[in-house]
Amino acid sequence: MKKIFLSFTALGFIALLGGYLWIKDKLNYQYQGEKVTFEIKKGQSFPSINQELFKAGIINDRRVFHKYTQYKDSLEKFKSGLYEITPGMNLDDLIRIFSEGQSLKNLVTIPEGKNLYEIADILKEKNIIKNKDKFIELSKSKAQAAQLKVPSFNLEGYLFPDTYNFTFNETEESVIQKMVSNFKSQTKNLNLKANGLTPAEVIVLASVVEKETGAKFERKTIAGVFFNRLKKKMKLQSDPTIIYGMWERYDGNIRRKDILAPSKFNTYTIPRLPIGPIANPGLDAIKAVLDPESHDYLYFVSKNNGTHKFSKTYKEHNQAVKKWQLTKKNKEGRSWRDLKQ
Repeated sequence: MKKIFLSFTALGFIALLGGYLWIKDKLNYQYQGEKVTFEIKKGQSFPSINQELFKAGIINDRRVFHKYTQYKDSLEKFKSGLYEITPGMNLDDLIRIFSEGQSLKNLVTIPEGKNLYEIADILKEKNIIKNKDKFIELSKSKAQAAQLKVPSFNLEGYLFPDTYNFTFNETEESVIQKMVSNFKSQTKNLNLKANGLTPAEVIVLASVVEKETGAKFERKTIAGVFFNRLKKKMKLQSDPTIIYGMWERYDGNIRRKDILAPSKFNTYTIPRLPIGPIANPGLDAIKAVLDPESHDYLYFVSKNNGTHKFSKTYKEHNQAVKKWQLTKKNKEGRSWRDLKQ
């Protein structure tokens, strides 16, 4: 009887040892395939994720991964995103990156002064968005502007220029929301009222200032010119406003008929600010409008290198135009790209 008992004890020990070694082997599993990307979709359940991991060969036992994730109290913690799975990753590594949301990011920079059409092109080129037309439509939507509490008829001017870490599964709506949210965050400590302008008008003028100069040190001077003209009820006569008003048919040239063409943006034909922003200004341009330089300048002309010659009278301005725009030697070999800001 004693021998039988010892035999059963030995068998039980062997079974336990075998079970322990089996579990240990399963828990020590490491992915040995090629580097791959794995997507967890928004709202996807753990059983569905578990099944797809198994089908992709990233795990070798669904039940073990389920029980181990449960033991780690992480069944409800996996975040949506696109994840990079590399050789040597074990179950702990998978649970960690999925729970912490360490998904792949797509770094993209939106430069200051780009309009919504140009931003759509950048985002599409970087594969951040799938549908460029949808992004443009949403950005131009009055309803979308109202939903995001933007004081304008569309979102132009409020898609804040910055460097973003977008995930690969962003929607057009989520990209827009993040950019507008960034605008609000960046400007929350600013009093967006200046010299009689409303917050919406400040952004309009800041967008014009942004487009008029590539030299940061000139922004306050140019803002001062525009305020001087507004006070005298003079037209702003800003070329970028003409371009924006005909953006979808702009071919790189401004003709006389374009200058004279009536438009709610064309400041050669309207004696006030454009109806809305013509681009998305950065913080420096906004601050320039909030604190413009005080001077008597009413005119400025490009010196063909990103900077401008400022004048107080029309006569001085004409002389500057003749020197910088009508004299061949002052135009050749000069570029705003040479500007040191």
